[in-house]
Amino acid sequence: MRTRTRLPLTAALAVLVAGCSAGTGAPAPTTGGGPPIASAPAGPKGLEGRTFLATDAVGRTLVPGSVVRVSFQAGRVGATGGCNSMGGPYTIAGDRLTVGQLTMTEMACAPALMDQDQWLAGLLDRSTIGLAGDTLTLAKDATRLTLLDREVADPDRPLVGTRWVVDGLVEGDAISSVPAGVVATLTFSADSVEVETGCNRGGGAVTLTDRTITFGPFVSTKMACQGGSVEIERILMATLKGEVRYTITAAALVLDAGAAGLTARATP
Repeated sequence: MRTRTRLPLTAALAVLVAGCSAGTGAPAPTTGGGPPIASAPAGPKGLEGRTFLATDAVGRTLVPGSVVRVSFQAGRVGATGGCNSMGGPYTIAGDRLTVGQLTMTEMACAPALMDQDQWLAGLLDRSTIGLAGDTLTLAKDATRLTLLDREVADPDRPLVGTRWVVDGLVEGDAISSVPAGVVATLTFSADSVEVETGCNRGGGAVTLTDRTITFGPFVSTKMACQGGSVEIERILMATLKGEVRYTITAAALVLDAGAAGLTARATP
């Protein structure tokens, strides 16, 4: 039995980040006749803490351009078929994956993507599972899904030297998208950051560690902003001060300053 629920802010932010990184370097899913599906090796080990992206499907045509992902963390499996995020407890006995009750977000997407979410939820439970190095396989009935470790398929972009385009704003418990037509960017060097707020330009010194960015005094132009750029500049300035936690997952950057924050995607 599958149930749907609305996830808290932290889970919703994870969905947003997954969306940011989708389609930016991940291998495109393919389909084909392929050989007959064989049982996966028994007792795969090394799943914990890993995320896998689909690279091939037999017995199912994946939606073009979609990113199918499956992750394993602390006894729970998480997945998305390209629209909603789902998760639940799992166990593995021999080569058989058993998934408990799944919860799922309720975002409205194209019907084909929502159908792919439901297909993936059905595939996960009681599928034959195998892991060979960085390649994961899930097989059930006449369907086989092949996935590659996300860190291999779509590696984390470097913080320094990447142009990050802001695509999400976090304030308190609310997450909002960037107003249409406003482009805000961050570009880090080893000891400084350049910022475009969608209206003004500026920058300042930074101190970087593997998990934090400490922003020094910030200097910027003083143009009078209008429309959506006013709101994004306000949240940017609230985020880019003092010590800020950050994470990078594939092409997605999250800055967390506590009461304020943002998400951004790497540009090619």
